[in-house]
Amino acid sequence: MTQQDAMDEVAFRAFDLLIRTRNVLVTAESCTAGLIAATLARVPGMSACLAGSFVVYQIDSKVAWLEVPAEMIIQHDVVSLQVAETMAVQALRKTAHATIAMSITGHLGPAAPEGLDGVAWLGFAGAGMAVSSKQFLLEVDALQSEPDKRSLFVRHERQKAAVVKSLAFLCHRLAEQGRVRLTS
Repeated sequence: MTQQDAMDEVAFRAFDLLIRTRNVLVTAESCTAGLIAATLARVPGMSACLAGSFVVYQIDSKVAWLEVPAEMIIQHDVVSLQVAETMAVQALRKTAHATIAMSITGHLGPAAPEGLDGVAWLGFAGAGMAVSSKQFLLEVDALQSEPDKRSLFVRHERQKAAVVKSLAFLCHRLAEQGRVRLTS
């Protein structure tokens, strides 16, 4: 199965669960730069349950558009549980017709701070639900790429891996909320 196949498969599962749980999702994306929403939008009918996405790639955008406190970013780093959760909460607050929000912030490399290369945080918020987050590592076999294109390859593969992991997390949270059993 290709990475694109995996992205499409989990997007279809997310769509099914969004419909079954009657939720409308908004995303706030940093390191994926809108790829989560774009992947979901490939599914026919997704407009019924995808409100849209805040693509907040720069720190200034997180502060201005989602009102993530600059002090929080300074204290905890832009890639942190606190920032991911705040991004989700603020995206939900700013999108009145959405019922749930998911956010992602991460370091894709190659110039990530020591020990944070490939680290990402997801945030999840929903009306009447506890805010939650999850950290994961985006591992890629860089040796599969040409040496002069390695950093581009790694970033692209990490973005795709982040989409799959993010949507799998969304499916898990939706299944918990709707007490739905996940298949496969």
